Amino acid sequence: MSASNENIRCNDLLIELGTEELPPKALKKLMLAFSDGIQAGLDHHNLDFDAITPYSTPRRLAVKVTGLVQQQQDKSVERKGPAVKAARDAEGNPSKAAEGFARSCGVSFDELETLETKKGAWLIYRSIQAGKQTAELVPTIIEQSLNKLPIPKRMTWGAHKDAFVRPVHWLVVLYGSDVLDCSVLGKTASNQSRGHRFHSPDSFTIESAESYEQQLNERFVIADYNLRQKQIKEGVEAIATSSSGKASIDANLLDEVTGLVEWPIPLMGNFEDAFLQVPQEALISAMQEHQKYFPVLDDSGKILPHFITVANIKSNDPAQVIEGNERVIRPRLADARFFFETDKKKSLEQHNEPLAKIVFEAQLGTLLEKSQRVSQLAKTIAENISGNATWAERAGLLCKADLSTEMVGEFPDLQGIMGTYYANNDGEPEEVGLALNEQYQPRFSGDVLPSTLTGASVAIADKIDSLVGILGIGKKPTGDKDPYALRRAALGIIRLLVEKRMDLDLKSLFRLGAETYIAQNCPVTTQACDESIAFVTERYRAFYEAAGYRADELAAVAATGTAHALDFNRRLKAVSRFRQHSAAASLAAANKRISNLLRQAGEQRSARIDSSLLELDAEHALANHLLQTASIVSPLLQQGDYAQALKHLAKLKTP
Repeated sequence: MSASNENIRCNDLLIELGTEELPPKALKKLMLAFSDGIQAGLDHHNLDFDAITPYSTPRRLAVKVTGLVQQQQDKSVERKGPAVKAARDAEGNPSKAAEGFARSCGVSFDELETLETKKGAWLIYRSIQAGKQTAELVPTIIEQSLNKLPIPKRMTWGAHKDAFVRPVHWLVVLYGSDVLDCSVLGKTASNQSRGHRFHSPDSFTIESAESYEQQLNERFVIADYNLRQKQIKEGVEAIATSSSGKASIDANLLDEVTGLVEWPIPLMGNFEDAFLQVPQEALISAMQEHQKYFPVLDDSGKILPHFITVANIKSNDPAQVIEGNERVIRPRLADARFFFETDKKKSLEQHNEPLAKIVFEAQLGTLLEKSQRVSQLAKTIAENISGNATWAERAGLLCKADLSTEMVGEFPDLQGIMGTYYANNDGEPEEVGLALNEQYQPRFSGDVLPSTLTGASVAIADKIDSLVGILGIGKKPTGDKDPYALRRAALGIIRLLVEKRMDLDLKSLFRLGAETYIAQNCPVTTQACDESIAFVTERYRAFYEAAGYRADELAAVAATGTAHALDFNRRLKAVSRFRQHSAAASLAAANKRISNLLRQAGEQRSARIDSSLLELDAEHALANHLLQTASIVSPLLQQGDYAQALKHLAKLKTP
């Protein structure tokens, strides 16, 4: 237990690690992990504090801990030794066990005390352990936090043996205004930091942990990541409004830009209207991926000939900065236009031909062969959901064609999207074109689903083909490794079938998927069908538990062995609602009791009631109720109306 220390002083602790420019996409993650590590270290050593604030810029990771105690609280230490009856020998002298215990405690036998308990008396040693100074513990806390940072590959520099994500140039560790004596990653702690690389490159003295943020701000550095991001977002939105447009701010790009600048200055540039003939997704991709620009859209979501860049300096002549960025973006947009015009010179069927040389998986053939399998599956699925089988077959055949185009080769994130544009250019049916993009939906949790039956057919077919093939050659995902995104594919199938209300039998679809592989002489057997069904069923738990359903409800429905996702969904909803009914518990208990009796008696269950064996009036009454209820419930079960069926079964509680 802790003994209270009176008048323990508190102060603020500042830790700043100055580096070369850190990876912008990982900066926020590194900042939070560093802060969490420091907090975990303080908690582990029982060092009380008021709050902890993380900071990060491209050139630093920092943490400020406010109200941190100067030392640990003193602790009462209590060690239990031998029983009192074994503490002395026959002559009354201390026993060897008692003397050994005293020596281990660093005291004499006479200094030990006695503890009386219900089980007897024991020798005991009590003392007060003085709390360690915070300054003594901080270096270890810093090192342990840095060692646990999520850095995939650390680097060394110069003659140093220390490894980190980037070379380290300075280290600040202040408790109040005092420098703590420590060395981390080859740097000795001081109070010397640095401001903006260009506006304020010289070293300066951090006066105290409290003044850290203000002093950096005076030197053109906004240390607070969230504040810097807020200023970027507001600045970009404001400058877009000045052009009667609206900034398109991608969350990941916003994080990346926040990790690129210390003193953000949003600026708007322009490009020629002629580039607007290129699909806007390609223009946006060129701006975001290559230049880290924010596009500007009109009220209808159409791109305008403007872009917003965020500079890291406050220029005396912003026009030159804007002109430089405009000069850089033009070749990128010109490349996109060239790729688009070049790709349109061939039809999607012609773009399909190179797929015969692109391997999907070494044992499973090429992307062209995958497209052919998807085409067959999509046709069957469309037939079963009253879709257009011809369109689904066509869309399946062309679904990977855009992967061989110049545009997708340069901008991989446009796969599917460009397929839709090129299909429209070829005069394909509109639904066929849409399906080329919708095949990838849902791309992530919460993503939209295909808007067309053709798109849904191809999306399900593509996912089934991947599951059957990859699982069929024994490459089931392990741990966090899922290179073919099979878990996402399985969850996508569940969402498509349930939310689009498609009553499809997965067993027959997976069997057809296996047969298409067998027809191409791939090493996949019909056993892959069972493996795929089991894999998708495993995903039910994650999908429905996230929706709030209980594990026992899932187990109850899974026990039916249904291979229809929509049927599984109906049963689960019915069971979940039924368990709230007042009759649910008693009926479940009765059902369990009857099952146990039948199992013990070795009797086979039968739907027929032999009334000649009934004796009591209550038995006859129950039999009549069962027959009447069965006549009502059986049609409901056949219709899949499980909620109404359970509602009628609940009436059996009294009889």
